[in-house]
Formats: sequence, C-alpha cells, structure tokens
Amino acid sequence: MTRWLTEAVPRGRVAAFRTVIYLFVAADLVIFTPWVRTRVSVPGDLYQPLLIGRLLPLPTPTATLVAVIFWLLLALALLAATGRAPRVLGWAVCALYLEWMIIAMSYGKVDHDRFGLLVALAVLPTAGRARHGDATRTEAGGWALRVTQIAVICTYFLAAFAKLRFGGLDWLTGSVLARAIIRRGTDLADLIAQVPYLLIVAQFGIVAFELLSPVVFFLPPRWRHAMVGFFYSFHVVTIATITISFAPHLAAMTSFLPLERVRPLVWARRLIGRGPTAPRSTPPDQTRVGASAASSPLGDQAPVVGRPAGP
Repeated sequence: MTRWLTEAVPRGRVAAFRTVIYLFVAADLVIFTPWVRTRVSVPGDLYQPLLIGRLLPLPTPTATLVAVIFWLLLALALLAATGRAPRVLGWAVCALYLEWMIIAMSYGKVDHDRFGLLVALAVLPTAGRARHGDATRTEAGGWALRVTQIAVICTYFLAAFAKLRFGGLDWLTGSVLARAIIRRGTDLADLIAQVPYLLIVAQFGIVAFELLSPVVFFLPPRWRHAMVGFFYSFHVVTIATITISFAPHLAAMTSFLPLERVRPLVWARRLIGRGPTAPRSTPPDQTRVGASAASSPLGDQAPVVGRPAGP
C-alpha cells in the first residue's frame, strides 16, 4: 500500500501539475468565483461559517478583508505557478484559497467540485522543487499526485453515496435531470429530453459510473488514461446540456495525466526557430568533393587538416 501511495513519478509531471493548479486558482478568482467579492454587501447576520470556520474561528467577511485576500491570492498564485519557493508560496496559496472558499460557501450552498482542488493545494507544497522536463523520479511528488487522485475519485464515489442516501432509489427513477434541464438546460438538452425514458437511463448511468469510478486505480496505464478521458467526456456532456462545468474538479483530475509530455514553451520555441530560417543549401563544388571523398576509401589513412582527403 505504501509503495502504491508513493509511486515515483517524473519531476516534470509534478512541475506541470503545479503550474496547472496555480494558474487555475488565478483564473478561478477572476472567471469562476468573482461573485465572492459581492458577499460583503450581504448583512453579516447571514454569514453562517462552515465547521472549519467556526473551529478556527475566522472573522466575518468585510470589504477590506475580501479585497486583501483577492489581490494577495491572485499575485501569489501567479508566482507559485512559476515553481519558485514551492513550499512558502504553496502554503500561502493553500491558506488564502481555503479562506476564499470558506467565505464563498458560508451563505447556504457548498459545491463539492472544489474538494480535489483543495486537496491538491494542500499536498503540492510537500512535493518539493520540480522543473519542467525533468525526468528524475520523485516519491514525494508521486504521493502528492496520488492523494489528489484519491480526492478526485472520492468526489465521484461520495456523490453517488449522497444521491442514494438522501434521494434513495427515487433518485434513479425520479425527475432529477428533467428539473435540471428546465432550470438551466440548453437546446441540446431539450432534444435529449424528448427521447422517452432516456433521462431515466442517464440517471442510472450516472450513479453506476460514480460508484465504479475507483476501478480506475486497478487499470493498466493505457486503459486508465482512456477511463480518465471518459470522465472528461462526461463533463463535456454535462456542460453542453445543463451548463454545469465542474472546472475545479477537472483541473485536479489532470493529476492522472502524463503532463510532462505537454511542453507548450518548447513547442513554441521549435516553431519559432523553424519558421524564419530556410535550410542552407550545399554548394555544388562541396557536394562533388564530399561525394568523391566518400567514394574513395582511405583505409587506415586519416585525412590531414588543410589537405584534400585521399591518398
């Protein structure tokens, strides 16, 4: 079990995963959760902190507090994405983003798609230094990725458990997807809803898929990547039909991928270096000399510098 948890991975994979996660945190602040900044306009009496917010305890959000967290977290996340000071910047981003999420989820709604991302932020500082393209293997980095993978799969499995716990078998045969389509469905969802019993079949399929998600850990790498591809395709369909993105979960799920093979900066350098320069042509005289030299064997005689090759 210990060997599985700490299975060594290339440091380049850890570096790439770190960049993905911290860049997503920066994007999350300005694209997905900028509405958190509007919480300061809500009366403080409506702030009901999560359990962790009550245990610490954390202050009631104010305009100054939220603004400081926003700008400080944005700057530190961008710095952490470069891989510098992985422990100091990593722990700082983890603490600030946790507070950002506590503020976001303490007004009556808790999103479960943040679990894998929060776990990734908590374990990445323990992975140590890692450089893009480094093939050296690291057990500390492997542990960080493995724990994130477990959190991702727990998100699926526990979601199915919650459906059956609170909805019972009626969740499978009820109108859950139909209500979701009515509330936030797309034109594609409207077409799907017209097919008899297709939504019921889809609900059975969703629960089965979530309950069977731990199988991904027992598959060989090729099939594991195929199953992770199915996970992503499931979320593409979810976005296309009921406009739920699960973006933080998708970012954390890149922990399953061989990210060390994705090197956009290297590809860009190759394209730039390849574009403006044309291949140099060999002068005809040199071609004839080279051909004659290659055709005449020298035996053990080595050519002398400054003299033509040959006997």
